[in-house]
Amino acid sequence: MDEIQMIEFARTGDLDAFNRLVLAYQDAAYSTAYRLMGDRVAAEDVTQDAFISAYRNLSSYRGGSFKAWLLRIVMNAGYDELRRNKRRPTTPLEPDGLDGEDLDEPAWLRDPGETPEESAMRAELNRAIQTCLDGLEVEFRVVVVLVDIQGMDYREAAESIRSPLGTVKSRLARARSRMQECLKGFRELLPAGLRLETEGIP
Repeated sequence: MDEIQMIEFARTGDLDAFNRLVLAYQDAAYSTAYRLMGDRVAAEDVTQDAFISAYRNLSSYRGGSFKAWLLRIVMNAGYDELRRNKRRPTTPLEPDGLDGEDLDEPAWLRDPGETPEESAMRAELNRAIQTCLDGLEVEFRVVVVLVDIQGMDYREAAESIRSPLGTVKSRLARARSRMQECLKGFRELLPAGLRLETEGIP
Protein backbone atom coordinates (compact mmCIF):
# COMPACT_ATOMS: atom_id res chain seq x y z
CA MET A 1 0.00 0.00 0.00
CA ASP A 2 1.52 3.34 -1.03
CA GLU A 3 1.13 6.61 0.84
CA ILE A 4 -1.78 7.90 -1.22
CA GLN A 5 -3.67 4.66 -0.65
CA MET A 6 -2.94 4.77 3.09
CA ILE A 7 -4.28 8.32 3.26
CA GLU A 8 -7.43 7.40 1.38
CA PHE A 9 -8.06 4.35 3.58
CA ALA A 10 -7.37 6.40 6.70
CA ARG A 11 -9.94 8.95 5.55
CA THR A 12 -12.55 6.20 5.63
CA GLY A 13 -11.70 5.44 9.25
CA ASP A 14 -9.13 2.67 8.68
CA LEU A 15 -6.99 2.94 11.82
CA ASP A 16 -4.47 0.39 10.53
CA ALA A 17 -3.76 2.60 7.51
CA PHE A 18 -3.42 5.67 9.72
CA ASN A 19 -1.09 3.80 12.08
CA ARG A 20 1.15 3.06 9.10
CA LEU A 21 1.31 6.78 8.40
CA VAL A 22 2.15 7.39 12.05
CA LEU A 23 5.01 4.89 11.87
CA ALA A 24 6.29 6.49 8.67
CA TYR A 25 6.36 10.02 10.07
CA GLN A 26 6.59 9.75 13.84
CA ASP A 27 10.35 10.36 13.93
CA ALA A 28 10.09 13.49 11.78
CA ALA A 29 7.12 14.74 13.80
CA TYR A 30 8.82 14.18 17.15
CA SER A 31 12.11 15.68 15.98
CA THR A 32 10.31 18.79 14.77
CA ALA A 33 8.37 19.09 18.02
CA TYR A 34 11.47 18.59 20.14
CA ARG A 35 13.52 21.18 18.28
CA LEU A 36 10.62 23.61 18.51
CA MET A 37 9.84 23.02 22.18
CA GLY A 38 13.31 22.19 23.54
CA ASP A 39 11.76 19.74 25.99
CA ARG A 40 11.24 16.01 25.50
CA VAL A 41 8.04 15.64 27.51
CA ALA A 42 6.47 18.66 25.83
CA ALA A 43 7.58 17.32 22.43
CA GLU A 44 5.92 13.96 23.13
CA ASP A 45 2.67 15.72 24.07
CA VAL A 46 2.81 17.95 20.99
CA THR A 47 3.48 14.98 18.71
CA GLN A 48 0.58 13.00 20.16
CA ASP A 49 -1.77 15.99 19.87
CA ALA A 50 -0.63 16.57 16.30
CA PHE A 51 -1.36 13.01 15.18
CA ILE A 52 -4.79 13.10 16.81
CA SER A 53 -5.49 16.39 15.06
CA ALA A 54 -4.17 15.01 11.76
CA TYR A 55 -6.50 12.01 11.98
CA ARG A 56 -9.50 14.20 12.74
CA ASN A 57 -8.66 16.59 9.90
CA LEU A 58 -7.62 14.24 7.12
CA SER A 59 -10.49 15.59 5.05
CA SER A 60 -8.64 18.92 4.86
CA TYR A 61 -5.60 17.35 3.18
CA ARG A 62 -5.78 18.42 -0.45
CA GLY A 63 -2.75 16.66 -1.90
CA GLY A 64 0.86 17.73 -2.23
CA SER A 65 3.46 16.86 0.36
CA PHE A 66 1.80 14.92 3.17
CA LYS A 67 4.91 15.45 5.29
CA ALA A 68 4.64 19.23 4.89
CA TRP A 69 0.93 19.07 5.77
CA LEU A 70 1.61 16.96 8.85
CA LEU A 71 4.54 19.06 10.09
CA ARG A 72 2.39 22.18 9.79
CA ILE A 73 -0.02 20.52 12.23
CA VAL A 74 2.92 19.67 14.52
CA MET A 75 4.08 23.28 14.45
CA ASN A 76 0.60 24.60 15.13
CA ALA A 77 0.30 22.27 18.12
CA GLY A 78 3.70 23.48 19.31
CA TYR A 79 2.70 27.12 18.91
CA ASP A 80 -0.44 26.50 20.95
CA GLU A 81 1.58 24.86 23.73
CA LEU A 82 4.14 27.66 23.74
CA ARG A 83 1.40 30.26 23.98
CA ARG A 84 -0.35 28.39 26.79
CA ASN A 85 2.81 28.09 28.85
CA LYS A 86 4.31 31.40 27.72
CA ARG A 87 7.62 29.60 27.32
CA ARG A 88 8.89 32.25 24.94
CA PRO A 89 7.09 35.29 23.57
CA THR A 90 6.75 35.31 19.81
CA THR A 91 6.94 38.45 17.71
CA PRO A 92 6.50 38.09 13.95
CA LEU A 93 9.59 39.54 12.31
CA GLU A 94 10.34 40.22 8.69
CA PRO A 95 14.13 40.62 8.30
CA ASP A 96 15.21 43.57 6.18
CA GLY A 97 18.30 43.90 4.06
CA LEU A 98 18.54 40.22 3.05
CA ASP A 99 18.24 39.29 -0.62
CA GLY A 100 17.01 35.75 0.07
CA GLU A 101 19.57 34.09 -2.19
CA ASP A 102 20.13 30.36 -1.77
CA LEU A 103 22.79 29.52 0.80
CA ASP A 104 25.11 26.56 1.04
CA GLU A 105 24.52 24.12 3.88
CA PRO A 106 25.46 25.96 7.10
CA ALA A 107 28.79 25.11 8.69
CA TRP A 108 27.24 24.05 11.98
CA LEU A 109 25.34 21.16 10.35
CA ARG A 110 28.02 19.73 8.07
CA ASP A 111 29.36 16.24 8.69
CA PRO A 112 32.80 16.97 10.14
CA GLY A 113 34.12 13.42 9.73
CA GLU A 114 34.18 12.86 13.47
CA THR A 115 37.12 11.35 15.29
CA PRO A 116 36.38 9.09 18.28
CA GLU A 117 36.99 12.03 20.62
CA GLU A 118 34.58 14.23 18.68
CA SER A 119 32.02 11.44 18.64
CA ALA A 120 32.17 11.28 22.45
CA MET A 121 31.25 14.99 22.54
CA ARG A 122 28.32 14.64 20.15
CA ALA A 123 25.67 14.62 22.87
CA GLU A 124 27.06 17.84 24.36
CA LEU A 125 27.21 19.47 20.96
CA ASN A 126 23.60 18.45 20.33
CA ARG A 127 22.60 20.14 23.57
CA ALA A 128 24.53 23.25 22.53
CA ILE A 129 22.69 23.34 19.21
CA GLN A 130 19.37 23.02 21.02
CA THR A 131 20.37 25.85 23.36
CA CYS A 132 21.06 28.06 20.35
CA LEU A 133 17.79 27.02 18.70
CA ASP A 134 15.93 27.92 21.89
CA GLY A 135 17.43 31.40 21.63
CA LEU A 136 15.72 32.02 18.30
CA GLU A 137 12.23 33.46 17.98
CA VAL A 138 9.85 30.66 17.02
CA GLU A 139 9.40 32.00 13.47
CA PHE A 140 13.13 31.65 12.82
CA ARG A 141 13.51 28.40 14.73
CA VAL A 142 10.85 26.74 12.59
CA VAL A 143 12.61 27.38 9.27
CA VAL A 144 15.90 26.02 10.65
CA VAL A 145 14.13 22.87 11.84
CA LEU A 146 12.31 22.34 8.56
CA VAL A 147 15.16 23.06 6.14
CA ASP A 148 18.37 22.24 8.01
CA ILE A 149 17.14 19.45 10.27
CA GLN A 150 14.20 17.88 8.41
CA GLY A 151 15.82 18.41 5.01
CA MET A 152 12.88 20.12 3.35
CA ASP A 153 13.52 22.29 0.34
CA TYR A 154 12.48 25.94 0.47
CA ARG A 155 9.22 25.29 -1.38
CA GLU A 156 8.12 22.56 1.06
CA ALA A 157 9.05 24.72 4.05
CA ALA A 158 7.09 27.65 2.61
CA GLU A 159 4.10 25.35 2.12
CA SER A 160 4.37 24.08 5.69
CA ILE A 161 4.36 27.52 7.28
CA ARG A 162 2.12 29.08 4.61
CA SER A 163 4.58 31.87 3.93
CA PRO A 164 6.14 33.25 0.74
CA LEU A 165 9.32 31.59 -0.49
CA GLY A 166 11.28 34.80 0.03
CA THR A 167 10.20 34.93 3.66
CA VAL A 168 11.54 31.42 4.26
CA LYS A 169 14.86 32.28 2.62
CA SER A 170 15.36 35.54 4.48
CA ARG A 171 14.40 34.07 7.85
CA LEU A 172 16.69 31.12 7.25
CA ALA A 173 19.61 33.37 6.38
CA ARG A 174 19.10 35.38 9.57
CA ALA A 175 18.61 32.25 11.68
CA ARG A 176 21.75 30.55 10.32
CA SER A 177 23.82 33.64 11.06
CA ARG A 178 22.52 33.77 14.62
CA MET A 179 23.08 30.05 15.11
CA GLN A 180 26.70 30.38 14.01
CA GLU A 181 27.18 33.38 16.30
CA CYS A 182 25.66 31.50 19.23
CA LEU A 183 27.81 28.43 18.64
CA LYS A 184 30.92 30.55 18.91
CA GLY A 185 30.23 30.35 22.65
CA PHE A 186 30.62 26.55 22.49
CA ARG A 187 33.95 26.42 20.63
CA GLU A 188 35.30 23.73 22.93
CA LEU A 189 32.56 21.38 21.73
CA LEU A 190 33.12 22.02 18.04
CA PRO A 191 35.42 19.94 15.83
CA ALA A 192 38.52 21.87 14.76
CA GLY A 193 37.21 22.66 11.28
CA LEU A 194 34.01 24.15 12.62
CA ARG A 195 35.91 26.18 15.23
CA LEU A 196 37.89 27.83 12.45
CA GLU A 197 34.73 28.62 10.48
CA THR A 198 32.89 30.15 13.43
CA GLU A 199 35.95 32.12 14.47
CA GLY A 200 35.97 33.66 11.04
CA ILE A 201 32.55 35.20 11.58
CA PRO A 202 32.80 38.94 12.29
